[in-house]
Amino acid sequence: MTSPSRAIFLSYASQDAEAARRICDALRGIGLEVWFDQSELRGGDAWDQRIRREIRDCALFVPIISANTQARLEGYFRREWKLAIARTHDMAEERAFLLPVVIDATNPLEASVPEPFRAVHWTRLPANEVPPAFVARVAQLLSGVEPGRPTLPGLAPGAAAYIHPVASRPSAAPEHSIAVLPFVNMSADKEQEYFSDGLAEELINLLARIPELRVPARTSSFSFRGRPVTAGEIGQALNVAHVLEGSVRKAGNRLRITVQLVRGDNGYHLWSETFDRTLDDIFQIQDDIARAVIDKLRLTLLAAVPSASTTATNAEAHNLYLQGQYFRERETQADLEKAVDCYQRALALDAGYARAWAGLAAVYVRQVGNSYIALDHGYALSRAAAEKAIALDPTLGDAYSSLGVVLVNVDHDWRGSEARLARACELDPGNAVLFLVTAAIRQALGNAEEAVSFLRQALGRDPLNLLARRYFARMLCYSNRLIEAEREIRQVLELSAGYPVAHYELGRILLAQGKVNAAVAAFEAEATPGWRTFGLPLGYHAQGRDTAARAALADMQRESTGAEFQIAEAYAYLGDADQAFRWLEAAVASKDPGIMWLQGDPLLSGLIGDPRYAALLRKLNLLQ
Repeated sequence: MTSPSRAIFLSYASQDAEAARRICDALRGIGLEVWFDQSELRGGDAWDQRIRREIRDCALFVPIISANTQARLEGYFRREWKLAIARTHDMAEERAFLLPVVIDATNPLEASVPEPFRAVHWTRLPANEVPPAFVARVAQLLSGVEPGRPTLPGLAPGAAAYIHPVASRPSAAPEHSIAVLPFVNMSADKEQEYFSDGLAEELINLLARIPELRVPARTSSFSFRGRPVTAGEIGQALNVAHVLEGSVRKAGNRLRITVQLVRGDNGYHLWSETFDRTLDDIFQIQDDIARAVIDKLRLTLLAAVPSASTTATNAEAHNLYLQGQYFRERETQADLEKAVDCYQRALALDAGYARAWAGLAAVYVRQVGNSYIALDHGYALSRAAAEKAIALDPTLGDAYSSLGVVLVNVDHDWRGSEARLARACELDPGNAVLFLVTAAIRQALGNAEEAVSFLRQALGRDPLNLLARRYFARMLCYSNRLIEAEREIRQVLELSAGYPVAHYELGRILLAQGKVNAAVAAFEAEATPGWRTFGLPLGYHAQGRDTAARAALADMQRESTGAEFQIAEAYAYLGDADQAFRWLEAAVASKDPGIMWLQGDPLLSGLIGDPRYAALLRKLNLLQ
């Protein structure tokens, strides 16, 4: 008989008896002893004493967690859980004893379980299955050998086929690196998701200000929301050694925030803590979490720990600011209007709240970029808000970024924009968008290799940012590095088959390689109607179908507002220089943002020797 010290105790709700039986049979199948009560009638002193003795003597305690345990706020299994936790008080911290197992879709961060359960790694078993990997893991724990890859709480093992390598990277993640996942909203009001998202984003921004720490940006970290992936898969995809996740429960002015830090290479739990505070303490909570991460990662800092408390305003203004940030990320016309309203209401409460001014400046830029508001009006509003934010707080990178965009598109002040963006990158080195915009400015100034370098830096900070990767492919194409460009844009399509403008970019790259029919197929596959229209005249002309090309070009001109630059590209590719320059002048007059892609554009290469080309560069302040 196996020594009692190596026995496993299964704790479960009676409704989960069949699942417990499968686990028991699988473990017994390799010779492990399992204490699995099958009494028809539970109860009585003798039975109770036996259960207590088995929990006292077992080597591993396995609570089985499910919708059934969630639904039962009372049950003997909860007494078993408390007895097991009481036993851990006499154990060394490194001793593996609790092994929670989830058998359905229950989210561990929302599970009704004792807090000590959250301090250990969890395993999720597929429906009606007990995989050999789980059995092997239990055997390893009993033998004292730590298994190589437990599962991150809340995320199922395997099933990460949507993640593909996104860049060549070192074999091991930097030890001082961390991804902050979106926090789970556990509030009764599901509309409070903006707050849990906002808290996670604030922590990303705070940790990213530490030069010694590598922190992937929001786009990459938040891409795992609701995905069935393990800590190891997240660590590999983002090239990080650690993962921080958490949950937020908000009721009125009260907050309960639970966070936990796990290893990205194996999912082992390093630290967890629950904060019961009020909204007035939100900045202090962020500081406490950041300091705990720094301590657990054993970071030696060259400067003081950044503090969220320096941005403190009244709680309601900050709450409205977080709502604005949430709506700003959603990009629809209605959501961007909501973002403006939230920022303005925050400023009505605190007119000196610089971050709300910076958010307002950024959302106006997005509204212009999506053609939701008039360009001149939107950029004027953005400039005023950005300048106000900088006057109040000259350390806000977002404000410099918005001002840089305005300077380019309204004033054609490339050098002034470049200076603002350089300052923004210095203030906010973890912000991948700043490096993307800087890359576009360098490309506009004719520095293609510098542009490629900045895009590489952007992707290093935000490897799953598909917009950055799409622009990276374009800049590689501009540099005539067509094989690399095709590889990058195909990775975008592998991650998101319908990603806007990706098939258009692929079509241009294939066209440059002379793969004409494949290019036309790519243009026709473009999901965004306007960009599909932009590609077809190019492809049809390359196929020798001039009538079809002219007809497609006529379709473009019927919806010409905001597409002046693309119409000019099409005319240039078709060999009509006069019409190309006419539309380029129209693009300048309308402040079409596409004009910043003028220099190095392969479609415009036939215009470079024309005196009108140099005159256009001079007009745009682009002539060196």
